[in-house]
Amino acid sequence: MRIMGLDYGTKTVGVALSDELLLTAQPLMTIEREKANKLRKTLAKIEEIIAENNVTDIVLGYPKNMNNTLGERAQATEEFREMLERRTGLPVVLVDERLTTVEADRILEDTGVAKTGRKEYIDKMAAAIILQQYLDMNKNRL
Repeated sequence: MRIMGLDYGTKTVGVALSDELLLTAQPLMTIEREKANKLRKTLAKIEEIIAENNVTDIVLGYPKNMNNTLGERAQATEEFREMLERRTGLPVVLVDERLTTVEADRILEDTGVAKTGRKEYIDKMAAAIILQQYLDMNKNRL
């Protein structure tokens, strides 16, 4: 049993997976697409990862504004959540993702990843941070 973490963006989805003990999150991959509304292949790839890794739950980053209001990206994320639940049959939990990209960028900088190479890692690292926050918040309930 594993939990999947997702960082849903306009043209990418960062993907992370928990370990089987539900203690740690590891970045897995970034799924890219050409257009924001072209999600068929993205959803198919997510379903493939779910099947290969015995995923039982999905954690999805929820992009609230810094003042705790919801904007267009939050609405798009809610729609993506509904699609995921319909296609996978799995529960999808929304987790506040404010500043996760900033934290991911800092971690990559601290580990010596050149600024020009960070784009390749940033989304899957943000997904891992979102998932790790969820695992930490729920460690006594999972």
